[in-house]
Amino acid sequence: MQTTLVKPVIFDGVGLHSGAPVRMVVSPARVNAGITFVRSDVAADVADDRACEIAARWDHVVPSQLCTLMRNEDGVTLSTVEHIMAALAGLGVNNAVVSVDGPEVPILDGSAAPFVEKLLSSGLAQQDGPARVLKVLKPVVIEQGDAVARLEPADTMEIDFHIDFDDAAIGVQGKRLSMANGAFVRELSDCRTFCRKSDVDVMRQNGLALGGTFENAVVVDGDAVLSPGGLRRDDEPVRHKMLDALGDLYLAGAPVLGRYVGQKAGHAMTNALLRKLFATKGAWAFVTVDAKTAARLPGAGVTRSDLAVCA
Repeated sequence: MQTTLVKPVIFDGVGLHSGAPVRMVVSPARVNAGITFVRSDVAADVADDRACEIAARWDHVVPSQLCTLMRNEDGVTLSTVEHIMAALAGLGVNNAVVSVDGPEVPILDGSAAPFVEKLLSSGLAQQDGPARVLKVLKPVVIEQGDAVARLEPADTMEIDFHIDFDDAAIGVQGKRLSMANGAFVRELSDCRTFCRKSDVDVMRQNGLALGGTFENAVVVDGDAVLSPGGLRRDDEPVRHKMLDALGDLYLAGAPVLGRYVGQKAGHAMTNALLRKLFATKGAWAFVTVDAKTAARLPGAGVTRSDLAVCA
């Protein structure tokens, strides 16, 4: 079975980099439609409605700073899609239209939890269509210095991530999780993006992160966590990197059945890994899965009680 929304869900917030108000509406979509982004603010300026649409797909990702930026064939862009993509992946939503009235998805609290909560509360609908996954058939790896991103075969979706920062407030962290049975909602969805204060200062000098605050990001300075209330979890930074990875991997066009291993990796490396996977003959296949495998996919069996764990 495939999944969509029962009704449209509205999110109001600001763009992380511009600081400008932005409204996003996530709406139901037909079976096999996948996830499509729509820039509603440019719809009136184009002759063809499809010119403001961006399919949520790996080959629409372009290089950008600190987030996942997408661009369609007509040059229309949308940035910071990773958190809403992680929420849709973690809830098992296969088909949706995400309409945004600006160039950025709203940052909200810097995690995926506000997206998950409203989408889950509004309700999800089962559709009469078979569950399809991207199955990893053989290992594929990308290496850049000491950073590594790898996909390898597995019976379920797993993420294994490791980070190493000089700042003592972050330091060395690692975690490995299966994404089955609501694990994303319980274990990762509330974990916020993080950055160093020195990086924030540089970004703002360059006109970026104007919408960033201590409330929508974990800001660290050496051994100090400057955001009010500190960390939500002791290893919140590595968990957020796993959240990002799940969202970026969902740009494969279907849930990934395989193990993702990240060592100091980020958005660009995960996208490069998908590009290499699709370019490698015999490394992947889109397959329809049986009920047993479908029950182990991210989002299968998720309930509001899973969300309460991280509330």
